[in-house]
Amino acid sequence: MYKHVKRGLWNHLMKNGIEMGLASIIYEVGVASKYVNHAMRTGDLGLAGTSNLYGEDQLALDVLADEIIKDRLDHTGRVRRIISEEQSEIIIFDRARRSGGYAVCYDPLDGSSLVDVNLSVGTIVAIYAGQDPLQDGCRQVGAMYVLYGPRTTLVYCAAGTGVHEFTLNSLGEFVLTRENIRIRPSGKIFSPGGLRSDYLPEHENLVRHLEKSGYKLRYSGGFVPDINQILLKGGGLFMYPATTRAPSGKLRLPFELNPMAYLVTAAGGAATNGRQAILDLECHDLDQRSPIYIGSREEVELAEKILNQQ
Repeated sequence: MYKHVKRGLWNHLMKNGIEMGLASIIYEVGVASKYVNHAMRTGDLGLAGTSNLYGEDQLALDVLADEIIKDRLDHTGRVRRIISEEQSEIIIFDRARRSGGYAVCYDPLDGSSLVDVNLSVGTIVAIYAGQDPLQDGCRQVGAMYVLYGPRTTLVYCAAGTGVHEFTLNSLGEFVLTRENIRIRPSGKIFSPGGLRSDYLPEHENLVRHLEKSGYKLRYSGGFVPDINQILLKGGGLFMYPATTRAPSGKLRLPFELNPMAYLVTAAGGAATNGRQAILDLECHDLDQRSPIYIGSREEVELAEKILNQQ
């Protein structure tokens, strides 16, 4: 009777041999996302009357999502320190074990300004062994995101076991929908962030090349849905460049770029700042930013070639 029941998240983590502490973190973020999902559909979408580390006004939903995820991470007893895009400093958990354990970097609700117009947003998480959440991206032991869209989906990769997608069903369970997701060497879509009037000449040259080559523009304004599209469609290029107004780029390395680069690279893609792999960048600050070109390997290599033409 139940032979066609799909595999749940915890069962999949155990089948893949993920270390118990790491598995607990991924699972508990999944639990937290159910509450965030509910709050987003029923809660207050207005301003919280506070601002985050970067001086940006926080939505009540930003604050709530941050608290939900922080509490669930603390609940694991495996997380020693965290940094959140909504917090101004590293947070230390008392209940974590004195030795070993993990550090977590997360953006509780990336793209939250899109919620009130009913566009997709997401949660992004990077996981490191030890107690330092400001490690280089290549040292991640796991990463994941949750996409709150027409369906709520969770994508994770841990310990080199592949990239997998789960969908929240009507019973409140994340069940496996795609396993071992792979990105093709090239695609036919591109997602260009930033104002075109602020583009630097070399980036403008890249965009024109893609347009002339027949690439279709697909840009939602949300980092998670745009990366999800490239990942699940099997190819393409997302880019948020250095601009005249933001010469270091807009997106933050610890909370957004490192975890997404980890996932896309694990699926066979690549991620660069135009000169160096994102995962090789030295991470030293909560507010560290970088340009990014991420997706299919051939498009990422093309971006590097055009950006560095003299």
